[in-house]
Amino acid sequence: MVKINYKKCGYCGACVGVCENLAINLIEHIIVIDEKKCNNCKLCTIVCPLNALEGE
Repeated sequence: MVKINYKKCGYCGACVGVCENLAINLIEHIIVIDEKKCNNCKLCTIVCPLNALEGE
């Protein structure tokens, strides 16, 4: 499962746009990952310009 480091996150939404399963949402300026939808492909970790997302 991908985890968000909120101290690094700039809430740009790059991860939201790349998620093929629509598992990542930007809700009221907070990035939220739906664990049920996430298939752990880690595309979001690649596109994050601030390296705020980390895959396990």
